[in-house]
Amino acid sequence: MDKSLPDLAAAVAGIEDGMSVMIGGFGGSGAPIELIHALIGRFLATGHPRDLTVVNNNSGNGHVGLAAMIEHGMVAKLICSFPRSADPVVFTEQYLAGRIALELVPQGTLAERIRAGGAGIPAFYTPTSYGTDLAAGKPVAEFEGRHYVQERWLKADYALVKAETGDRLGNLTYRMAARNFGPLMCMAARKAIVQVARIVDPGGIDPEAVVTPGIFVQGVVEVADPAQEEALNRAGAAYPGAAA
Repeated sequence: MDKSLPDLAAAVAGIEDGMSVMIGGFGGSGAPIELIHALIGRFLATGHPRDLTVVNNNSGNGHVGLAAMIEHGMVAKLICSFPRSADPVVFTEQYLAGRIALELVPQGTLAERIRAGGAGIPAFYTPTSYGTDLAAGKPVAEFEGRHYVQERWLKADYALVKAETGDRLGNLTYRMAARNFGPLMCMAARKAIVQVARIVDPGGIDPEAVVTPGIFVQGVVEVADPAQEEALNRAGAAYPGAAA
């Protein structure tokens, strides 16, 4: 099945109000800026989608990417590990104003919750957060003399991911650290939409080099020269608009 998509607008067309969306990236590394901006563009044109629950490692920086989504009021809840990063002014303002909810999850626990969602494991135990506010109300069990907190899987309606090369069947490779949460999110989402720097024909990727098999991907769109979040922020960029 050919999973290549004609453009970014088509790639994000299925995301609807109230859905949960996992967005790949570790800061700017692996952040699918073009997919995010296409989703914002659709919101500005139609007023939808809104009231999204977003799962991401952090809360965005500056006024581009995830931060721009939050700034335009598209996100009702953010599930992340680092709500304060290099330039989290947008999230901070929205959170203090009560316009966005936050679920804070330790980074390793976040990754494992996503992995569990993709593997069909509804819950697991971890010592992380035991005895802290993050463990409040969660089941606790003792194993071999140590206390562990029960955490639930994380799944999503959509995942927006950035990869390096993809074939038309959805098989993916990643560029170095840009791999981060991408493979896990593709597995945990009902539909994974991936922007790639290059689409090749089936067979164009060495099978031994495939990181994410195409069975976990529902759409790929080519973005030949993807933007980098840090470079946009250094230039004072905002989306939409020329400068913050």
